[in-house]
Amino acid sequence: MLEDIEIARKVKLLPIEKVAEKLGIDENLLKKYGRYVAKIPHGYLRNLENKSEGKLIIVTAINPTPAGEGKTTTSIGLSMAINRLGKSSIVTLREPSLGPVMGVKGGATGGGYSQVLPMEDINLHFTGDIHAVTTAHNLLSAMIDAHIKFGNPLNIDPTRVMWKRAMDMNDRALRNIVVGLGGTANGYPREDGFIITAASEIMAILCLAKDLKDLKERLGNIVIGRKKSGEPVRARDLGAQGAMAVLLKDAIDPNLVQTTENTPAFVHGGPFANIAHGTNSIIATKMALKLADYVVTETGFGADLGAEKFFDFVSVVGGFVPSVVVLVATVRALKYHGGLSIKNIDEENLEALRKGLENLRVHVENIRKFGLPVIVALNRFENDTEKEIDAVISYSENLGVKAVVNEAYFRGGEGAEELAKVVMETAGSGNFQTIYDWEDSLEKKIETLVREIYRASNVEYTSHAKEKIKFLRKYGFENLPIIVAKTQYSISDDPKKLGAPSGYTFTVRDLEISAGAGFVVVLAGDILRMPGLPKVPNAVRMDIDEDGNITGLF
Repeated sequence: MLEDIEIARKVKLLPIEKVAEKLGIDENLLKKYGRYVAKIPHGYLRNLENKSEGKLIIVTAINPTPAGEGKTTTSIGLSMAINRLGKSSIVTLREPSLGPVMGVKGGATGGGYSQVLPMEDINLHFTGDIHAVTTAHNLLSAMIDAHIKFGNPLNIDPTRVMWKRAMDMNDRALRNIVVGLGGTANGYPREDGFIITAASEIMAILCLAKDLKDLKERLGNIVIGRKKSGEPVRARDLGAQGAMAVLLKDAIDPNLVQTTENTPAFVHGGPFANIAHGTNSIIATKMALKLADYVVTETGFGADLGAEKFFDFVSVVGGFVPSVVVLVATVRALKYHGGLSIKNIDEENLEALRKGLENLRVHVENIRKFGLPVIVALNRFENDTEKEIDAVISYSENLGVKAVVNEAYFRGGEGAEELAKVVMETAGSGNFQTIYDWEDSLEKKIETLVREIYRASNVEYTSHAKEKIKFLRKYGFENLPIIVAKTQYSISDDPKKLGAPSGYTFTVRDLEISAGAGFVVVLAGDILRMPGLPKVPNAVRMDIDEDGNITGLF
């Protein structure tokens, strides 16, 4: 099989103005980044207010494994297939983070004959959105330390500064650092650290903001720390929101690209789903819904993370009503959940597969709790046997769910046509609802998710978490929705608990406020917001020749 980048180079791309023309967008509105990438002004959404909206398809997955599930590939292939069947469709995706691109996960533009292009640009610096978020984040960091050095009129407690620094790379050495060394000219020494840009509250804000006014208001609401008296200090107290908004003035505009079959795609924003809300920007999705019959939106990681957060949080903020959910799975990943080691993953093993199917069952049951119809997309791999495929289809049917084999990786949109037909037939047959009420207490919201989605029998709060709940309640943050930061590899808080764990104790170790984004982050287990590179990162496979041709980027 050709490498993804080789397939991408064989595709005849349309000039980006031709892609925009398909959507009825005037070329003069575009801000072009070369021949195949452009930004659409976010204000263009106002021109579409009177247009009806298409149907929203949510693509999620079982818990991810080293065997891979192909969620982005499925999203792209499904959107292409809908277009092939005579309806208009746009796929909306998050922007890749350079950390995973250079680390273990690789690029995030799909694969095979189901990609968004130009993949080199999208996976690397793209239109500079993530760099803009990084710079806005670190401007606020710098303003905090400058304020403390020059008299500290807000009386910020240096030991309770919550705002870390950010960079778009996996670098474990920067998780915990000390800043301000070298004498009084450099400020006052204090403990600090870095998070990856995808975990920045500013990234979440960018993806949630309705317009520049809303963006600036949300930036001003960011809580950066506490005064010595205990009261929260906000970014607006430092006067930082205006300059941060200036740095994000272009980043707020959605990015238009295309797929391997010239289907329009919006790739905008990049919050991770295991540490943030895990969906592309609300502006991009809203715009797409006004421009197409069907919009395919991918939510990050498994349905316990990205999908739950979309349903309970993003849909409320954006006013979205999902029509149908596509749950992506592979035979390989299911066997891994059933206890098969990764080195034996390509061997037929029906016993391991049957055990692993319990993970699929849990996610199907969870999605149904939101009143939504679900379809299983079984991504085919070359070594899958007919017995294994039949076992997944039969198991799904016993759950009352249609399972469809998807071959978009090998055949592009044609390989996802059967899936598209079932999705379009099913879309809109549910009765969408959230699983908790925002007005519930923090403990009740946490315990609802722990019981209904993560399948634990009880919740244990560390003493530190209990203190944080008191702080959040005292200062008016009780009724915000919650974003649980936990491992993506299990429905539980323990990455080693594969399959369908239940009856365990779920531990909440900390809570943090993201007041600008409008949610409370609940940290569980050992989840980190600054990943590290693996022993052999993807970066060592990448190279570029004297003609500028890149290899190893996938």
